[in-house]
Amino acid sequence: MNLTSPNMNRLLTRSRLVLALALSCVMLALPAGAASRAVGIDRIVAVVNSEVITAQELKLRIDQAVRQLKRQGVELPPAEVLERQMLERLIVERAQLQLARETSLGVDEATLERAIARIAENNKLGLDQLRATLEKDGVSWSSFRDQIRTEILLTRLREREVDNKVVVTDAEVDNFLASNPDAFSNEEYLVSHILLGAPERATPEQIERLRARAEAVMARLRSGEDFARVAAATSDAPDAVSGGSLGWRKLDRVPALFADAARKLKPGEISPPLRSAAGVHIVKLVDRRGAEAVAAQKLEQTRARHILVKTSAVLSDTEAEARLRALRERVVNGADFGELAKASSADLSAAKGGDLGWVNPGDTVPEFERVMNALKPGEVSQPVRSPFGWHLIQVMERRVQDVTEERKRGIARAALRERKAEQAYEDWVRQLRDSTYVDNRLGRE
Repeated sequence: MNLTSPNMNRLLTRSRLVLALALSCVMLALPAGAASRAVGIDRIVAVVNSEVITAQELKLRIDQAVRQLKRQGVELPPAEVLERQMLERLIVERAQLQLARETSLGVDEATLERAIARIAENNKLGLDQLRATLEKDGVSWSSFRDQIRTEILLTRLREREVDNKVVVTDAEVDNFLASNPDAFSNEEYLVSHILLGAPERATPEQIERLRARAEAVMARLRSGEDFARVAAATSDAPDAVSGGSLGWRKLDRVPALFADAARKLKPGEISPPLRSAAGVHIVKLVDRRGAEAVAAQKLEQTRARHILVKTSAVLSDTEAEARLRALRERVVNGADFGELAKASSADLSAAKGGDLGWVNPGDTVPEFERVMNALKPGEVSQPVRSPFGWHLIQVMERRVQDVTEERKRGIARAALRERKAEQAYEDWVRQLRDSTYVDNRLGRE
């Protein structure tokens, strides 16, 4: 179990959960009474393995996309293009959800409730206020809960199938440090892109059609047509509906192919078509800002160890907490914390007696860090709840350390992991889509 806050952030976001309320009117909003009206005859627009996607489902997703595009000021693509894009997105989502169910991946009620509580907290609302705000926008509470459950489930599936398998070696970090000096400035780039997707094993004929598509898109862009509009109409990427924008990012947080292109562009310029395993990419540098270098930094570090007990269908929160209280009592009476961690902890650190090594501020999730920071060296906490389970924490020692080089290596490792994970996820989704039986009935009578 990884305690680091980036994993927690990934669970709660990809920005979608934290911003769920802000996007609720875009991504979830249903007209009042929509459920009661959708009882008539509904036709099937696609079959995904053994499940169907109905015209009503597709219409709701299209309506969401239209609201999002209008909110962002992006001109709408032709209706048939948007319809095709939204159906493809539904197909890929349905295939992932089926895989999650087939492999017994789920989201328990406690996790769902905590996620919703954090959404309310991040929007400075109580749960009752959150519910009232959603219902005012025509979003039922049950629909909102279902959407959040789906987002968590898809995130967990990605973590299991892709993110947890990504490995970054020390040699890769060394090479990154040598070849990416701009990774340690605060300069950010606003990048947009268009993806013209290619099958995993494209035939010469498919590659030729892809090249022709790229030439047609470039012709539209050279004629002065708005990049966001062209992206919304032609891109096969999930962010097509937002005009292909990646948002403000440092270059170490975008795919290497995009970063290399963006370095050579001035704001407003567009790259030539770029080939990758996923297809053909066209990149636009919209703007850039900031350019301060990472300054020398000294931080107070804490060396801590912990015992983790996970809850499950057979072990409730109350039982997990009681188990840790009993272990704490043994430590207070002279038992060795490290030996108890080896015997009782469900964390990967158990083999090292629960030792997490030297921890920087922000390295652990907030619930864990708050309790750890309040302890004196040698002191053992009461049981504390985090998204990963229940913990018993002991602070071993503290120090002030110059972490500039360590921080740079951490930045490099995180950037490499994110890049590799993004590419691996794209490849995995493409393989899943190719292996899924799909009967696309859109356009048939």
